[in-house]
Amino acid sequence: MMPDLGKYAEAVLSAYGMTLVLIVGLVLVTWLRGRKVRRALDEVEARKTRHGI
Repeated sequence: MMPDLGKYAEAVLSAYGMTLVLIVGLVLVTWLRGRKVRRALDEVEARKTRHGI
């Protein structure tokens, strides 16, 4: 069910498309950064355990 956008259809749909791409990109970057931080935290905790601190 799509409303009639007339002559603005291309602009509106491209704006929606770019918004979707940016949101997916932000989620992906956040997810990858979280994995990196999790790995670093695991390394710090492993070092802490090995040294008995």
